Amino acid sequence: MERLLEQRYAIKFCVRLGKNATETFQMLQEAFKDDCISRSQSGRWHKAFKEGREEVADEPRSGRPTTARTDENVNRVCEVLLSDRRLSIQYIADTLNMSIFAVHGIETENVQMRKVCAKLVPKVLTEDQKELRVSRYQELLDLIQNEPNFFVSSY
Repeated sequence: MERLLEQRYAIKFCVRLGKNATETFQMLQEAFKDDCISRSQSGRWHKAFKEGREEVADEPRSGRPTTARTDENVNRVCEVLLSDRRLSIQYIADTLNMSIFAVHGIETENVQMRKVCAKLVPKVLTEDQKELRVSRYQELLDLIQNEPNFFVSSY
């Protein structure tokens, strides 16, 4: 968002200097390289500033605001996930009276978890968690090596 505002200020500056839309876009491409806005978007902003617009920020939009990803909802989803990580997104959404898309977004982006074998697990493990996993697997490996009939069924 900050990068967009910088480019809008640059467009406004070019309009005040009397540059046309093509020259303005070329200057934006030179200055912002791969982060440059599109030619059509540059042209729209150039026209708006030329017609007298002063504000570079977006105007308020009509419609329903996005309210699903509030801190309160993130905390509610976290509490449910901590109680049982095997719950489905559908169940959590129904329980918390939220949309499936909102719950999924909170799980993957805010809480940084993803589904693995029907269980939500953190994307990034802490050092303690990594060490615990290594030690458990080492114990299991030692048990298998020391007990030759470990996998043999007793039936």
